[in-house]
Amino acid sequence: MAEKLIKLPDVGEGVAEAELVEWHVDVGDLVHEDMVLAAVMTGKATVEIPSPVEGEVTFRHGEIGDIIATGTVILKIRTMGEGADGEEEPEIELPLSQPEALSVEPQKQSDPVVERPKPALETVPPRSAVQPSARNVGAPRAEGEKPLAPPAVRLRAKDAGVDLRQVPGTGPAGRITHEDLDLFLDSQGGGGGGAAGLQPNKAVQEVKVVGLRRRIAEKMALSKSRIPHITYVEEVDMTALEELRTRMNGTQKPGRPKLTILPFLMRAMVKAIGEQPGINALYDDEAGIIRQYGGVHIGIAAQTPSGLVVPVVKHAEARDIFDCAREVARLSDAAKNGTALREELSGSTITISSLGAMGGIVSTPVINHPEVAIIGVNKLAVRPHWDGAQFVPRKMMNLSSSFDHRVIDGWDAATFVQRLKALMETPALIFVEE
Repeated sequence: MAEKLIKLPDVGEGVAEAELVEWHVDVGDLVHEDMVLAAVMTGKATVEIPSPVEGEVTFRHGEIGDIIATGTVILKIRTMGEGADGEEEPEIELPLSQPEALSVEPQKQSDPVVERPKPALETVPPRSAVQPSARNVGAPRAEGEKPLAPPAVRLRAKDAGVDLRQVPGTGPAGRITHEDLDLFLDSQGGGGGGAAGLQPNKAVQEVKVVGLRRRIAEKMALSKSRIPHITYVEEVDMTALEELRTRMNGTQKPGRPKLTILPFLMRAMVKAIGEQPGINALYDDEAGIIRQYGGVHIGIAAQTPSGLVVPVVKHAEARDIFDCAREVARLSDAAKNGTALREELSGSTITISSLGAMGGIVSTPVINHPEVAIIGVNKLAVRPHWDGAQFVPRKMMNLSSSFDHRVIDGWDAATFVQRLKALMETPALIFVEE
């Protein structure tokens, strides 16, 4: 029997630390080779740490949200057999923001230490096997005390809407078992004395801001604290563009991607930026320098299961409308499944924010610092439009665009949006080379 030390690996060139964003195992869990143990984040890229051995977790270091230095021991796994790596345990430095780095409570001296085999997968015992009289449903835990429970029990409690801090545990070190949870559910269900009615929900759940959500919060706070926003909203008649888009999708050649509104908007932005290059810029407010770029690198704000990310279509000025559509689809898929590279999530010079059908009528998009403009796409809807003689149904969409008022004057912002409006209302102009 030996002990394998799992250290935080070097997750990227030049990266000396990473944020712990997810634990997949707890002390006492049995793991197998290649099983994911934890996940860490650098920048906006998440990296999973697999187990190199099979065994039992005996030590776990770090809380969700902690910043851990590369090379720090984060797990110990007790392995069986002569082939295991028995490494001498080094002195562990704790480069964490919180002094209480370990989430495992020490076992009381009065508790007997019992060595017993643990099943590879915890199973839910039948409700009939629970003996309510054998356990005492006590008072809630002390303020700030964290309950110990295996992942399967936590999942059941979450599905049942149970706060595990209210459930007494009978396992080692107060660990909550499936039977403890069954007993608690029975006591809650049988205590009403009659038909179930509406009950007040006094639970308060604390959600720690970590990982990508913390990166988003920091980025938004930076943008709003440093950039004085001006938002300009204009409606655009999309009827002609939608007719063209439908026709192009119906006659597209094999291998060509399906066209959405975004590629048309991207090409319109390229043409409008050619007339107003100051819109395609980054503002270094600390150095007092505005950097205007010839290359148009358009960030596409994308919602993913983990949160908002901005993959970047590089050099949109050198792409035709189909190439823009192809790159948007590729980057969106990569962002959603977590395979986007770090360089694909950085380097934008201007951003599009679009929520599709959820885009609403008007929005106030936050500029992607240190850019100076963001174009917000609202939902497309059929609305009555006055043509000078009568109201006719037209496919209308609003553009809600924000600009850095330190760099972009209101007149320049309006001129840019009006140029986009003209190009999209007469989409043939998008394809005219000047």
